[in-house]
Amino acid sequence: MNDAYLDHASATPVKKEVLEAMLPYFSDQFANPSNIYDIGSEIKSVVDEQRAKVAELIGAKAEEIIFTSSGAEANNLAIKGVGFAHQKKGKHVIVSSIEHHSILNSARFLERMDFEATFLPVDEHGYVDPERLVKVIRPETILVSVMHANNEIGTVEPISELAAVCKEKGIIFHTDAVASAGNINVDVDELNVDLLSLSGASLGAPKGIGALYFRKNLRLMPLIHGGIQENGRRAGTENVPGIVGFGKAAELAKDKLSVKEPYVRKLRDQLIDGVLQQIEKVTFTGHPEKRLPGHASFCFEAIEGESLIFMLAQNGIYSNTGSACASKALKTSPVLGAIGIRADLAQGSTVFTINDNNTSEHIDYVLAKLPPIVARLRSISPIWGKKIPEGEEGVCT
Repeated sequence: MNDAYLDHASATPVKKEVLEAMLPYFSDQFANPSNIYDIGSEIKSVVDEQRAKVAELIGAKAEEIIFTSSGAEANNLAIKGVGFAHQKKGKHVIVSSIEHHSILNSARFLERMDFEATFLPVDEHGYVDPERLVKVIRPETILVSVMHANNEIGTVEPISELAAVCKEKGIIFHTDAVASAGNINVDVDELNVDLLSLSGASLGAPKGIGALYFRKNLRLMPLIHGGIQENGRRAGTENVPGIVGFGKAAELAKDKLSVKEPYVRKLRDQLIDGVLQQIEKVTFTGHPEKRLPGHASFCFEAIEGESLIFMLAQNGIYSNTGSACASKALKTSPVLGAIGIRADLAQGSTVFTINDNNTSEHIDYVLAKLPPIVARLRSISPIWGKKIPEGEEGVCT
């Protein structure tokens, strides 16, 4: 059978229709959209058409979309751009403790610029309680950022409730929707958000293209200075082929969502049920119900996650351990630490992310190969079958 690629949270293949749409803009239609002559104006019109397609995916207006190089850049622009633009009002920001590194590190950067940051705790499922948010808001709070869905544990957050808390107090609200867009319904008005980050790569567009939605009339300080591209909010010649690919991928994602969501949910449940039935001493992470339809994450006791990933890959099964940005850092996941997972157990973290190019046969193959690999690794583990003395378990940080 074909390889079972189940790591779509870190990379997705570019869809055939997306590639075909992009190809003319590498050579035949190559002009700079900032040029005023006819072929430049034609390319600008193409960029504007794609902006409208991306906006339509999330129920926004075309003029509310800023194209960026990635979801990470969109997150940086949201956190730093709002922080610097509104610092006269206050210098306090709140982000959840399970955010993507681009959010967490942006908040830490602001701390070095004399801002204060609060890292909002979550419950054992990674869920953010709106009442907990209310308790940490201050008069000088200018921004709250909570991701729509967590890429590592799959939990979907109550964004509309959290945003309502902020609206009542006149606080700007941002959400990172990189993991959710194209997988569940994302509508900026229903979510009631002021800013929202997207990544083309998670939708089947090429790497190197993202976007930030910002509600009309919101003040945002640019991070990249130069020309007047993106209405002066993000300088630099536009990545036209990437933008075209993003637009096509967004269009396809919107059209196929109603079919894709139940399809991948069924495969996810097949995988979760099989793992929990066939393997002992495994912890299912994230919210059991409020989670992404194609996301399954586990911590296997007495297993070293990277060894498991390598052995699965030798059998043509591709998954991940923790977030793609953290998997090479040789550090225990801060997300698992935030939900109270023991440090030793967190070492066995494994994440499977399913897309509509996967099949039931792929899941059957994983369930045939995974249990014996886990058993083999446990047979050489120095801690398998041993009780860790109380007080020495630790919680990952």
